[in-house]
Amino acid sequence: MVELKKHPKFEGVYYIQTAEGKQLATENLVPGIRVYGEDLFTVDRIEYRAWSPYRSKLAASIEKGIKEINVKFGMNVLYLGAASGTTPSHVSDIVGVKGKVFCVEFAPRVIRELLEVTSKRMNMVPILGDARTPSSYRHLVEAVDSIYCDVAQPEQAKLLADNAAAFLKKNGKAMIAIKARSVDVTMEPTEVFKNETKVLEDRGLRIIDIKQLEPFEKDHAMIIAELK
Repeated sequence: MVELKKHPKFEGVYYIQTAEGKQLATENLVPGIRVYGEDLFTVDRIEYRAWSPYRSKLAASIEKGIKEINVKFGMNVLYLGAASGTTPSHVSDIVGVKGKVFCVEFAPRVIRELLEVTSKRMNMVPILGDARTPSSYRHLVEAVDSIYCDVAQPEQAKLLADNAAAFLKKNGKAMIAIKARSVDVTMEPTEVFKNETKVLEDRGLRIIDIKQLEPFEKDHAMIIAELK
């Protein structure tokens, strides 16, 4: 027996309850198609995809109780560090046919896997580019309601702030998955999170919430901020 419940806080996010337990899910934009081997469930003739917090930092932040994710139906989202498309595909499910997900990925090998995903999802735009230089893909990205950043670079907050200045609408929101060991392997993760938060604040972003992502991700924190 499979039961479906809407997430109490986040539009387009669900909980699937099975005999094995409860798990996050999104409604599959492309029924019958898996992206990374995830389980599929059908409830009232609608198909849903399991969304593991161990495979997605966005799912982990939801499970950790973050206040907001700012990914909703019809939104335009800039996704920095799209990799092979695991989390971007769930963002694609949520924003639906009237939204867009601009997926920036730097590695040519990885973007080939991303193209397999985006070829089946008409609301995803793959972009081979370096998130450190937003001017290089300015001609491909529209103004966005939200930015999601998951890039393993030393200056992660600066990178996000640069993209926010270029593409984020006023009062738009941004999320960044800070990887402490990518910023400074010698520094305590809590100090890294504090320093990166200050960079965002100094660049005109108001911090809404911060959640560390253990046990799903070690030495990671998710920050959500609003462009003032």
